Amino acid sequence: MTDTSITKVDSKHSPRGEMGQTYLASGTSVAMRLWEKEPSAAEKPETARDYETVGYVLSGRAELRLEGQTVRLEAGDSWVVPKGSRHTYRVLEHFRAIEATHPPAHSHGRDKARGTSGSGGDDERSSDPVIQGV
Repeated sequence: MTDTSITKVDSKHSPRGEMGQTYLASGTSVAMRLWEKEPSAAEKPETARDYETVGYVLSGRAELRLEGQTVRLEAGDSWVVPKGSRHTYRVLEHFRAIEATHPPAHSHGRDKARGTSGSGGDDERSSDPVIQGV
């Protein structure tokens, strides 16, 4: 039987994550989150995540460094961070963005802050392609 339910999320009442993200609609294999009110910040340590992320910049500017490449992100740009790739962000100007993650970043502790371990367990904020000084 096909799932025919509709999920609607009012972001004013959505839960917030440890890194400041707002969790939006979530299915079994993909989830959305909103990053807003992200001020300019110093570059975060590189990290790798156990999910793929695609994002869209609503406003502001940031730099995404991924596996030796650097790209500037501005309003209207979208990006992909492949699962397991080493990356970091640096917010250049107050940043707002929407991301979708597969599998959902908030499931199974994938979105929890981690301690520095040298094995991909860097500071949580550094891994999220958006914000947190992404």
